[in-house]
Amino acid sequence: MGLKEKSVLVLASSEGIGKATALEFAKEESNVMLFGRSEEKLLQTQAMILNATGRESAYTVGDMTRYDDIRKVISQTSQKFGPIYALVNNTGGPPAGHFEQLGDEDWQKAFDLTLLSFIRSIREVIPFMKQAGGGRIVNIASSSVKRVIDNLILSNTFRMGVMGLTKTLSRELGQYNILINVIGPGKIETERVVHLDEIKASKSNISIEQLKQNTTKEIPLGRYGSPEELAQLAVFLCSAMNTYITGQTILVDGGMVRSY
Repeated sequence: MGLKEKSVLVLASSEGIGKATALEFAKEESNVMLFGRSEEKLLQTQAMILNATGRESAYTVGDMTRYDDIRKVISQTSQKFGPIYALVNNTGGPPAGHFEQLGDEDWQKAFDLTLLSFIRSIREVIPFMKQAGGGRIVNIASSSVKRVIDNLILSNTFRMGVMGLTKTLSRELGQYNILINVIGPGKIETERVVHLDEIKASKSNISIEQLKQNTTKEIPLGRYGSPEELAQLAVFLCSAMNTYITGQTILVDGGMVRSY
């Protein structure tokens, strides 16, 4: 797919979607930098990638909400692997809650995590991509950019911002051969989805199993997706096979969202 020895940075890659995405890039023989808050989990991911592909990845410990940490991982990636060709922006989600339960601090933290962190990382990689004659950026958001999700007002608000950011940047960066897109996960089997399901099941006074049964009835494919299924799309969008898709939001949701 034209990704061999390309320098790739996958943020929030110690578990879930980020971890699966890092593995898929390694399968394509990319040079992958991992990033997350837990060194223990990063080491586990690094070992998993080595066992699965035979390739050595690197990692940087840091927090997506700290600008200095974002600068650090981008600098370390470029120093170790050369100018960053592909950036996958990914974070955990902000807390669940209704509007009247949330104060300014909750809103500020959610903004820093789910939108400002993407803005900062993109700002830092653009010079490298321009110098290299192009690059690829994938922003992982949520299916809520097409249909808001109850009790997730923080995510609903700032994921929409990611979509607006991406569409605008596709127009500004196209002249430099930098392609940028959004992937919106639906019900993907991650720790985050399990946690949200637990909250919803508790409020509805039903078991997790019953909630999952009810949810899968709304998914035409009749099941939750796997992180690997989403990761494969992220790799495609960053690969040499994608030369004309930019500014788009693509859902990976098994057909769950009914809107266009």
